[in-house]
Amino acid sequence: MNQTFLNTLALSGGDWVIYGLYICSVMAVAIMIERGMVLVREMRDFQALRTGIMRSLADDLPGLEKAVARHHGAASRILKAGLTQAGRGAAGVEDLLASATLEERLRLEKRLLVLGTLGNNAPFIGLFGTVLGVIKAFHDLSQLSAGPEVVMKGLSEALIATAVGLFVAIPCVVGFNYFQKKVRDLLAGTEALSRLMLAQLRAGGGAKA
Repeated sequence: MNQTFLNTLALSGGDWVIYGLYICSVMAVAIMIERGMVLVREMRDFQALRTGIMRSLADDLPGLEKAVARHHGAASRILKAGLTQAGRGAAGVEDLLASATLEERLRLEKRLLVLGTLGNNAPFIGLFGTVLGVIKAFHDLSQLSAGPEVVMKGLSEALIATAVGLFVAIPCVVGFNYFQKKVRDLLAGTEALSRLMLAQLRAGGGAKA
């Protein structure tokens, strides 16, 4: 980057930074809506699966497989992965359950990295816009025979970038933490069902009828 480009960037002001933050805010809202819908559906499927499994624990293995097969969602896919090797004993099933859980975690946390990144960096992006605005305000003052009101006006406009950065970051951080907790709760509940299934297999339910 040459000096001319850096000078042009420094004197561009913070308006373009604010527009970029607006775009990021729209993207963040879209991700939060999409992830919210996914996790609500997953929790609903999990509750239905849990009810079905609790009713089928006294049954043999084929009955448990049918109870799992009737449901959808991440929890159901994890248990189905384990049940495919149920005839080989609980040790092999446990490894399959762990592998399937890792795969489903990646699906459930999809796009949450964007929220986390925006939450951590949007304030700094806004601060960058403020710095550019301050530079432009003092440059304009040096070019005009005007009083300090010119600088004050420029500074007040520059601080908007910092406010917008915080406005974008706070909901992103809240959404990121909320969705992470929902994913942990879902996977913890699924692990509890997996342990119940493994206990049944170790008790003698591993042999298929």
